[in-house]
Amino acid sequence: MAETLRADVAGRWISGQTEPQWYACYTRARHEKVVDRLLHERGFETFLPLVARESRWKDRKKIVDWPLFPSYVFGRFRLVDAHIVVATPGVAGVVKTNGRPARIEVEELENVRRLARALAGGNVDAEQRPFLAEGECVEVMDGPFRGVRGIVVEHRNRRRVLIGLRAIGQALEIDIDTRALRPV
Repeated sequence: MAETLRADVAGRWISGQTEPQWYACYTRARHEKVVDRLLHERGFETFLPLVARESRWKDRKKIVDWPLFPSYVFGRFRLVDAHIVVATPGVAGVVKTNGRPARIEVEELENVRRLARALAGGNVDAEQRPFLAEGECVEVMDGPFRGVRGIVVEHRNRRRVLIGLRAIGQALEIDIDTRALRPV
């Protein structure tokens, strides 16, 4: 599929794209289901992967469907229609890479659909973790290493963080739960 992008006078991207593509919409906190419904009502194909989790209140427990990826709803639309998507109540924006909306490949979305189906079966449990690539700079956000910055390394099939001093050419390699890390 050919897609032509050009910048308008204000530097925004305009697309000659004729076929809708999948994009991730960033939502306000806990607005995923509302955004999913409103985008669907506006004629867009949407995908909101949900997983059943037990929620507890003071007086009761209940199984509730929670978004697999909190604050994200996937929508299929043309870039020329992005203004309609962004104007939808609850949508904070469309996820971008290098200033352009980041298109999601159909294969990646199908993997998420398969994962959501497997999790719905109840035999598998998953924890959300940040996607950290080898060589990525990160900062530790929690625990005794809070505030320390390092580089993600792969060692014996485990993700580890390398913390070092370039000036002396020395480093320490430590195991840290990736939930405590954020990309820098």
